[in-house]
Amino acid sequence: MEWKKIFIFLTLAALILVSGCADTKSPEMQSKTGENIKTEKFPVTVTDDFGFNITVDKKPERIISLAPSNTEILFALGLGDKIVGVTEYCNYPEKAKEKPKVGGYSTIDIEKVLSLKPDLVVASFGNGEETIQTLKEYNLTVIALNPKDLKGIMKDIEMLGKVTGEEENATKLIKMMEDKIETVKAKAEKMESKPKVAHILWHDPIYVSGNGTFVNELITTAGGQNAFGDIEGWKVVSIEDLYSRDPDIIIVNSGDGMNANGENIIYKWVTSELKDLRAVKEGKVYIINSDMISRPSYRLVYALEEISNIIAENSG
Repeated sequence: MEWKKIFIFLTLAALILVSGCADTKSPEMQSKTGENIKTEKFPVTVTDDFGFNITVDKKPERIISLAPSNTEILFALGLGDKIVGVTEYCNYPEKAKEKPKVGGYSTIDIEKVLSLKPDLVVASFGNGEETIQTLKEYNLTVIALNPKDLKGIMKDIEMLGKVTGEEENATKLIKMMEDKIETVKAKAEKMESKPKVAHILWHDPIYVSGNGTFVNELITTAGGQNAFGDIEGWKVVSIEDLYSRDPDIIIVNSGDGMNANGENIIYKWVTSELKDLRAVKEGKVYIINSDMISRPSYRLVYALEEISNIIAENSG
């Protein structure tokens, strides 16, 4: 259990600091991110989320992903067969588990990365700037992602589509996200009330999602109000804070909080230790897949749909 706590806190630290394929072809499509997606010839130059101009000389054939969210997006762009390395926590889709491992999320094995001879490394803020800089010093092409919201995720998908030559697949993936977001917004407009929602992603100590987090965006987009929307980022709160906020709905991460597998530890804790909380008494504690709700990937729109359904059920 101790190793799980270590992993959870490493992941939370990174979070706090951050506070299908196309079947038809189109030479140019406009997405709601405000940028055109074009069929480009290599070399291609983009500006990554760290503000660096990165040039990709030719279509990548050997890609390494240094974050689970990056891996999910790359597979969704149809690049699974070109991925030659992932982290130990890259578990979606299932085929990602079969890829060679290059270390943990914040403990990248530089030598292993070099041995796989990638022509593109897709990094993340949580890898640490030192790790990213070290990889660049070995003359690797590294693109670092650090999206702040759903729009940022879509822009990153757009960018990855451009540098990998998969613009068409990126277009379809972005369109799917936009459609789901618009459907949820339309549903939210018809709701009679805005239930207070608390999202608990860990219980020892109690971490909740405040303003400026992906989950806050999901809750408000779905027509709810974040019970902890007045605090910034992912923060520790007390049991007394939960009782004073008295949320109508509690959403908890599945599994051990940062891993969807195994016993639903947080749900068990909330329903056993917070029995006098109104949401617990009324049976309004809901579990959402922790991988889906915690990663800045396209799958956040699926978490958005689930939250929308939960809120709609309790808005009357």
